[in-house]
Amino acid sequence: MAHGEVLEFEEYVRTRQDALLRSARRLVPDPVDAQDLLQTALVRTYGRWDGIADKRLADAYLRRVMINTRTEWWRARKLEEVPTEQLPDASVDDSTEQHADRALLMDIMKVLAPKQRSVVVLRHWEQMSTEETAAALGMSAGTVKSTLHRALARLREELERRASDENDENDRLGVRVPEREERERCAA
Repeated sequence: MAHGEVLEFEEYVRTRQDALLRSARRLVPDPVDAQDLLQTALVRTYGRWDGIADKRLADAYLRRVMINTRTEWWRARKLEEVPTEQLPDASVDDSTEQHADRALLMDIMKVLAPKQRSVVVLRHWEQMSTEETAAALGMSAGTVKSTLHRALARLREELERRASDENDENDRLGVRVPEREERERCAA
């Protein structure tokens, strides 16, 4: 790779690093794994940087490399891992509702298969169109739509299940939980 292309790649990484790390963080739940995912994708992209003719597409290329890498990691995971019915409670340092909702969503995203998670991340967080998502993932627009539909239905199921479990637990303990509107009125 020519010296000018090395400098161009370094500048690209410097300017896009935060956005790319956010994308990686949305693909894998652990922040350290997200950093590893981004670094691995950057190393792989560096070797092919001169082959990217339109550098405006570098983000899409790098996202695709991250998705492929995450899929490789998922396939190579240890078989000793045992899936459980109940996910552990997510610890949230910041008690604001927005952060709690985000943490809950990231925790619930773990129930999705990698393909479903990729579609949800690209469509809803990265705000890519159906066609852009299809191109990035190498699938048809119809497959993106059906995968997204099933993924969102699975997320709704999991949210409802958790809400039901929480209500059952509160009933068992005799705890009255105020409705969201009451909480918002009290906060104002």
